[in-house]
Amino acid sequence: MTEPMSIDPLLPSVLPAVTTSQDRHIRYLHLGTEWIQGAMRLRKPDAIELEYVQQMMMWMLFEDAPKHIVQLGLGSAALTKFCYRRFPEARVTAIELNPDVIAICHAQFALPSNDARLQVKEMDAQAFVMDPANHGKVDILQVDLYDAEARGPVFDSEAFYQACADCLTPGGMMTTNIFGDHASYAKNLQAMQPAFDALTCLSSLTEEENVVVIGFKQAPVVDFGELYQRAAVIRRETNLPARGWVNGMKAWMLEQ
Repeated sequence: MTEPMSIDPLLPSVLPAVTTSQDRHIRYLHLGTEWIQGAMRLRKPDAIELEYVQQMMMWMLFEDAPKHIVQLGLGSAALTKFCYRRFPEARVTAIELNPDVIAICHAQFALPSNDARLQVKEMDAQAFVMDPANHGKVDILQVDLYDAEARGPVFDSEAFYQACADCLTPGGMMTTNIFGDHASYAKNLQAMQPAFDALTCLSSLTEEENVVVIGFKQAPVVDFGELYQRAAVIRRETNLPARGWVNGMKAWMLEQ
């Protein structure tokens, strides 16, 4: 892996420096540490490279035509770009506090400029979900909020997750990334439970410690036969390993 490259500092000292590194054909995003905050395969800039980030798209098993998709935490813009390209009828909004992250995603991670459908906003994620103007307006909320040390989500309170749920439309869903092998795992699940009608985890599916959780504003009727059929379509159209998502959901439900 090459030495990290940094862009000119634009941030107050409270925000971490943004750096990148490259290993063969993959570029990685860092926040001044060795922890990977995102990745992009140079020959496939609109594909989702990291497995746990792919899992953040498991809501596609239940919804194929969202009108508004919101990403909290831009990362390397993988989810934002994928949703923007994959769902041409949807509005896509990304919320990112660090202006250097936004700048480097435009410069080195092929993030398109804002337009009528795409809005990348420099603001605090908690402020966004707490704003009543955003409540009931979001079909899909994707939450991946980590600091430079990447040791558990930045926001993990009941109030935060309730605000996330408040942003969702009646049939809306939230996917979020938490660490399974960390004290914050149980705390986050406990904080989510009052806010969502149903929760499902995809645990033990990746080599990393990441665990992706999906929260439903309204509990769906789960027919695994239909989900496997939908997974086959997703695999064919996007090359995402959606059958594994169904397997993971099924295993988690059987454990409860």
